[in-house]
Amino acid sequence: MSPRAAWRLESLGFREVYDYPEGKLDWRAAGLPLEGTDAQLPRAGVLADPDPPTCGLSDRVGEVRSRTEAAGWDVCVVVNDQRVVLGLLRPPQLARPDDETAEQAMRPGPSTFRPYVRIDELAQVMIDHDLKAVPITTSDGRLVGVLRQDVAARAALELHQRLHHAHEEGDAESGGKA
Repeated sequence: MSPRAAWRLESLGFREVYDYPEGKLDWRAAGLPLEGTDAQLPRAGVLADPDPPTCGLSDRVGEVRSRTEAAGWDVCVVVNDQRVVLGLLRPPQLARPDDETAEQAMRPGPSTFRPYVRIDELAQVMIDHDLKAVPITTSDGRLVGVLRQDVAARAALELHQRLHHAHEEGDAESGGKA
């Protein structure tokens, strides 16, 4: 909240008021709770798997491939010791020679998305660009999880159906009049 809003709330008698200078987007990017009608919409960070396969730069591709496949994944996120995303190993990179390092094989600087992105918007991007899985990160690049396209598409469809149903109910209650 802005300093001005914080001061106003204090003047109204609220005692636990905090100024968050980084702003609302940073708050959302950190996956912190939101309020309001928009807060009820599904977001990428909630649906992302928080425990996807990860590896370090010096890990060997053969070992990474084995761990990734054993976990039922076809993508591995290359991270540092702070879980900052450095790269991504998709199927073509995981098929590289066993003795290569993740650093040699990875796609560096992959596109990442923030936890607050609406699931319907991200599902559309994933489908349009044929992205089977995308890393979800905080604003400082730390891995929150990986969102799979099938999970995003299913959630987007459910959201669309829920919103469409609510719209139809609203039309019925108003007698179809706007």
